[in-house]
Amino acid sequence: MINKIFKFRGGVVLDHKKSTADSPVENFPLPKTIEIFMQQHIGAPCLPLVKKGDYVYVGQKVGDSEAFVSAPIHSGVSGQVKEIKDVILYNGMKSKSIVIETDGKQEVLPDLKIPDISSKELFLQAIRDCGMTGLGGAGFPTHVKLNTRDRIPEFLVINAVECEPFITCDYRAVLERSKEIFQGIQLCLDKLSIPKAIIGIEDDKMPAVEILKDLCKGDSRIETLVLKTKYPQGAEKMLIYALTGRKVPMGGLPIDIGVVVMNITTVMMINNYIKSGMPLVSRIVTIDGEGIEKKGNYEIIFGTSIRDIYDYCKKEDGSEEDVTKILYGGPMNGLTVRDFDRPLLKQNNAILFMTKKELNLEKESACIRCGRCVENCPMSLMPLMMNKYALLEDVEQLEKLNISNCIECGVCSYVCPAKRHLVQSFKMGKELLRKERSKNG
Repeated sequence: MINKIFKFRGGVVLDHKKSTADSPVENFPLPKTIEIFMQQHIGAPCLPLVKKGDYVYVGQKVGDSEAFVSAPIHSGVSGQVKEIKDVILYNGMKSKSIVIETDGKQEVLPDLKIPDISSKELFLQAIRDCGMTGLGGAGFPTHVKLNTRDRIPEFLVINAVECEPFITCDYRAVLERSKEIFQGIQLCLDKLSIPKAIIGIEDDKMPAVEILKDLCKGDSRIETLVLKTKYPQGAEKMLIYALTGRKVPMGGLPIDIGVVVMNITTVMMINNYIKSGMPLVSRIVTIDGEGIEKKGNYEIIFGTSIRDIYDYCKKEDGSEEDVTKILYGGPMNGLTVRDFDRPLLKQNNAILFMTKKELNLEKESACIRCGRCVENCPMSLMPLMMNKYALLEDVEQLEKLNISNCIECGVCSYVCPAKRHLVQSFKMGKELLRKERSKNG
């Protein structure tokens, strides 16, 4: 049993604005069309397995790759492939996209079956076949993370922290689907021979805490630990340290210190696939922001357009022009959506329709070297210097400053009195460093 909670350095306490915490999960209406991007995870993109004019079923695999770090993609609707086209992703990379016109029948793939998980290898293959990627936002293929080969983790850390403002989808999952979550954790412990699971959750979610602690009474291998509310507690390295006191080495992975981390809804969806044979085709998403009326948590099929979501949730007299910014994820480290035609992806745990009133649109000014970014950085980095050399495109200095270790949590930008666009510059700096390393082999 773990008796001590460890406090990580830095971080901030935020106004969490969890207005949808009391909103039960609703099934979102079936859209007329969906658009499925072939890049929805870290790693190699998928290639389409269907062509224009083909009929597809619910649960049918429509994209896959032979690369190890990748995950197949499935259709959440039945209907006809209307188009296959090229799209530009948020990072400027190209991807194929499959547009499917739904027929409203929701016919399930006829040969859909419950997977064989009689061995560890078959269990990992089932997770890959499911198309599972981390549902906490990172989008890393789950079968790759769990394939620790000859290294058996000492701890399975379950992330139920959900420390970003607005987002409540994981919280609602615990309140409404706790048994599925618990069964998913037990499956992972059994099949991967992991002796201990620790569920980390913050103290602003006490109804969920009580449910999880009560379930833990039925399995001594699983423990729930309550953490003081602090951002970015849900970041992988912060959570591992808070729950175990172990630090992931710079450039290392959690398995290097005997830990594997999974989001709480990821284990829930693994359990659902093992029990039903239905792959990952939808997820719970928090929809919020002052740009809409029907805020809440919805089970939404992947590929549903932002426009369809907005049209369903908008104010009676609302228009798209009222929305200043759309975010995939939370306001701290979410990604800006280019337009209303973008689809829901696997890693999107929230979509926020933000108005000008909600956003801090102050112009950035010169750095005053106050040191707040350094003081609050949970990774003990030097944000002010990283910002300087990223803007100068000085790759050598960026490497010396360990910019690759930045988790892009946004704490530095949040505390900066000069409103410097720090995280944006770090993303650019990391890309410069990546290209330089690639060029040098």
